[in-house]
Amino acid sequence: MRSGRNEVDMECTGKVKEISRGIDTNNFLVTLEVSDITLQELKAASEHEKISVVLKTWRKKRSLDANAYYWVLIEKIAKLNKTSKNVVHNIMLERYGTLERMEGGQLIPVCIRDDIDHRELDYMHLKPTSKTLEKGGIRYRWYYLIKGSSQYNTAEMSALIDGIVSECKELEIETLPPDEIRRMKEAWKP
Repeated sequence: MRSGRNEVDMECTGKVKEISRGIDTNNFLVTLEVSDITLQELKAASEHEKISVVLKTWRKKRSLDANAYYWVLIEKIAKLNKTSKNVVHNIMLERYGTLERMEGGQLIPVCIRDDIDHRELDYMHLKPTSKTLEKGGIRYRWYYLIKGSSQYNTAEMSALIDGIVSECKELEIETLPPDEIRRMKEAWKP
């Protein structure tokens, strides 16, 4: 829970137990059974006239340790190479990432100007192909879209971590001991 003098921000898991309509209003009355929250936190929320409520399907998250560790290594490589974390992230995804696929399994092609450094882009991750085309005197290159690491399942994230750890070892950047990395991988299993 994060709270300031007049602010309450909390997240918990739970289940909708009952839904009805209010007598005086047409609003819904929802009874929730919640866990991972204290009575004090619930009372703090109830003291506010209005709160924001978000309901979404619960999904087991991959280990925050793995994601945090990935970004620690990204930052170390970026500092060593005097470049941005975004560029290093895109390089790691290009080398060790998983290509995005449409529902039918086809890869997703993207064509951008060849003079644009695709690794500088922060809104998509791309793997270059050797295919180019020229139109109006401008050369374009075809790429395949790479899934962002936030969409990776356990196996995909594990391969990404293995890749970045091997890169760090080549650059003589210190990494966690193998047993600690193995522990993180075991924590990813659903």
